[in-house]
Amino acid sequence: MTPRLQTHNLCHSFGGLAVTQNVTLSLPQGARTALIGPNGAGKTTLVNLLSGAIRPKSGDIQLDGRSIVQLPQYARVRSGIVRTFQISRLFKDLTVAENVKVAVLQRLRASMQWWPSPARSARVHDEVHETLGMLGLQPYANRVVGRLALGEQRLAEIALALAMKPEVLLLDEPGAGVPQGEGGRIMSAIESLPKDLSVLLIEHDMDLVFRFASHIIVLVAGAVMVEGTPQEVAANEQVKQIYFGRDGHHAQHSH
Repeated sequence: MTPRLQTHNLCHSFGGLAVTQNVTLSLPQGARTALIGPNGAGKTTLVNLLSGAIRPKSGDIQLDGRSIVQLPQYARVRSGIVRTFQISRLFKDLTVAENVKVAVLQRLRASMQWWPSPARSARVHDEVHETLGMLGLQPYANRVVGRLALGEQRLAEIALALAMKPEVLLLDEPGAGVPQGEGGRIMSAIESLPKDLSVLLIEHDMDLVFRFASHIIVLVAGAVMVEGTPQEVAANEQVKQIYFGRDGHHAQHSH
């Protein structure tokens, strides 16, 4: 089967500094893949390349076998690649449901499927509440986003991403800055994402990574150092030394 998302020899540099070096990766349909690596490894740059925020110097990016490397960011969203961070501009004075409704309407208008009618309004309403239900957000539907705890705002960001009906979700550090008590809810929400959705998780929290991922890619100095199952990655000597400390325990890591 053709992978949902794949890259071939992706390269990028800032000035003379190579920040992405011949990165070739593949996400099948339904992937649960995590991208990890120490600070400065080039994780953010790689996500920027995938989402279209920046263009690579060389190499290719394909979605369902079709090159999208020339597509601008908005066109990639329409094609099915959505990054949580890039659409996390939540309207703080609107409710959670209103925010998701804006995302649904934006998608329908972009695909020319929207003109006002009672049937379509009902469809939008149903889709908003279905999306909120998927993430356990119904109790917060009518709460103003700006008054929510950070963990709840993160869930609202994921709901916005799902409302765009992605094929590939780039889940950009959903646990960053969230108090430990709220991390479990984010993990539960991530675990309940649609099974056919391909997810690339970029995350520092190793507990979250090892709970979520069936495949892990370790990026070091802009290049893929190793990839494999969580067990293979945790047992890798280079990974132990560079990333986890020599004993190999995947305790919380600040980098």
